[in-house]
Amino acid sequence: MQASQNADKWQWLEAELQRLRQHNLYRTLKVLEGAQSSHVLWQGRDMLMLASNAYLDLCNNDEVKRMAVQYILSHGTGSGGSRLTTGTSDIHVQLEETLAGFKGREAAIVFNTGFAANSGIIPALCSSADDVIFSDELNHASIIDGCRQSPGRTIVYRHNDMADLEQKIKATEVRGHGLIVSDAVFSMDGDIVDLPGLVQLAEKYNLLSMLDEAHATGVIGRTGHGTEEHYNLPGCVDILMGTMSKALGAEGGYVCGSQKLIDFLRNKTRSYIFSTSLGPGTMAAALAALQVIEREPQRVHRLQENVRWFCQCLRQEGLADNIPEQAATAIIPIHIGDEAQAVRVSDHLLAEGYFISAIRYPTVKRGQAILRAALMSSHTRQELAQAAGAIARAIAQS
Repeated sequence: MQASQNADKWQWLEAELQRLRQHNLYRTLKVLEGAQSSHVLWQGRDMLMLASNAYLDLCNNDEVKRMAVQYILSHGTGSGGSRLTTGTSDIHVQLEETLAGFKGREAAIVFNTGFAANSGIIPALCSSADDVIFSDELNHASIIDGCRQSPGRTIVYRHNDMADLEQKIKATEVRGHGLIVSDAVFSMDGDIVDLPGLVQLAEKYNLLSMLDEAHATGVIGRTGHGTEEHYNLPGCVDILMGTMSKALGAEGGYVCGSQKLIDFLRNKTRSYIFSTSLGPGTMAAALAALQVIEREPQRVHRLQENVRWFCQCLRQEGLADNIPEQAATAIIPIHIGDEAQAVRVSDHLLAEGYFISAIRYPTVKRGQAILRAALMSSHTRQELAQAAGAIARAIAQS
């Protein structure tokens, strides 16, 4: 009887997994061999990687790897605990100082992941029921979870719609702190926040402004410094959050801002206080990557040129209606719609040697599945032109 009861309590799990399979929403892992780069090995085959957030191809960069190894040899593999209780490594401090300088801020604080940063700093800043958060409807899940963990009220405004945002600000009584938070580059659509409009509203209504620059750093702006450089609005955002796991080719999240802000977060953010910090090798890799970006802005230029070229190739292949009219970031959504078709197209491309993911609900809305192409600075024009042709054929045959 007991064994039967134990078996019954897991039936709902299998039912849910089966439901996911029936609706083409079931996910599996594809195990890659070797380093993440513009070409990867999958099942012994060379694949053109078109799904990675390592936009500047720094995960396998020799200088970045050498510095990581150097610090592992001198500082060990792990940090031993929370920085506030176990002590902190000099490489953590050096990285934070470099991040602050890179973003033109007084100070920075490093988190274990970008998710930990967003899910920690939002409830730390908005810790009262009187606080109000204004959040773009297409913000990343980590921002959404940070809003959910805050006791304050969250008001969702239409995507990148500053008129709707202002209307909702006017209609809301903010008795405590007010915060406007948005992705800088939206992770699925690849479009860029209307920063001038957002900052104007934040100043007009005395609200804090916060950007998640995970997909902006190393990607947009003349030298890859991000959204403020893209708009030529240096220092306009109160809270600049980002990650080191994308263009920097390492791991971890960070926040840059005033010294007071960073001191506050260090003392009030649970995801920082109660987490064992990242190891010295990871911090060293991120530091080396920042140095490469500062010294070699041509990597950013090549990435931006690749975006323009790839979109041109897709349009020439008859896919103008499937992609954004103007793409300005390394994320290029290729709209499919039907989840089953998106999976078929992705599988077909995998068989042809192109690694590109089908993005489905709940990452995007139901019936709005996409292929999410993510470019690297190291992709060649020939590779991208051939990929555009393969994508067009796969969609036509699916």
